[in-house]
Amino acid sequence: MRAGRSGWPADELADEDTFERRRKTRTRRPQGRRRLEDLTAGETGTPPEGVIRFLLDRGHITEVVAELKSGKEATAYVARGPRGSVLLKLYRDLEARSFKQDGVYREGQVILDKRAARAMQARSRKGLEMLQAGWVCAEYAHLWHLWRAGLNVPEPLVGPEPTEYGQTVPAVLMRLIGSEDHPAPRLSDARLSPAEAHSAWQQAVQGMADLLRLGYAHGDYSTYNLLWWENTVILIDFPQLTTRQNPNFQQLLRRDAESLATSFRRHGLTESGEQTLREVQRRAAGPGPTPRVLLP
Repeated sequence: MRAGRSGWPADELADEDTFERRRKTRTRRPQGRRRLEDLTAGETGTPPEGVIRFLLDRGHITEVVAELKSGKEATAYVARGPRGSVLLKLYRDLEARSFKQDGVYREGQVILDKRAARAMQARSRKGLEMLQAGWVCAEYAHLWHLWRAGLNVPEPLVGPEPTEYGQTVPAVLMRLIGSEDHPAPRLSDARLSPAEAHSAWQQAVQGMADLLRLGYAHGDYSTYNLLWWENTVILIDFPQLTTRQNPNFQQLLRRDAESLATSFRRHGLTESGEQTLREVQRRAAGPGPTPRVLLP
């Protein structure tokens, strides 16, 4: 895998020039609810409003329609673009997010740039910006990998080159699952018949197995990070995806199985975490989905 100047894989992080440019700009915490017109008020390069202006100027989006959900890490907006409806995920500043214990997901990563490694470990201002860019670009890189591998994930709309999606930090753009009027609900919020619940369970277990076949543990796998649309389970939320190089891999994998089993109990299923893990491992040894062809 090719490494960038910061020592991170080039397909996961923007280059150091991007970090330096963003270092010079003071960031602000995105609020949970703001007027939509405020999202385009800033100058290009001034996050978060300037990022929206950049996306508009580059033609990635044409309009921000509505706020969809404000979570612990990011706020999701419904937007429109040249290829249809878009989900715009706008991350909060790392220092302002309630989810800060991200070290467990990053263990095992090799950072060749010692100054960058020290900055990130010390969580200095520049280090936080590098961590933020790495977190956002990792979601893009993982989305592209999973999409190409044929998994049921939202289609990423910027990239696939890191030089392209690195410019959108702290935003991630993907195709909206559902419609503008009726975005796909999280599986945790969906009302399912017994037959639908059984189908959703089988798909969710298969999705976790497909990730494992590719060498990944999701790190936060439950009905809260699965969508339900047209009787299909869609996997979402990938910045914390981790590989077998992480010494915490087996722990995270086991935790995912337990979380999935626990979160499905509201739908009437009573599988244990241990049973779920065994089934995931069994399926991971089988064939995977048909890869998608990325057209030019």
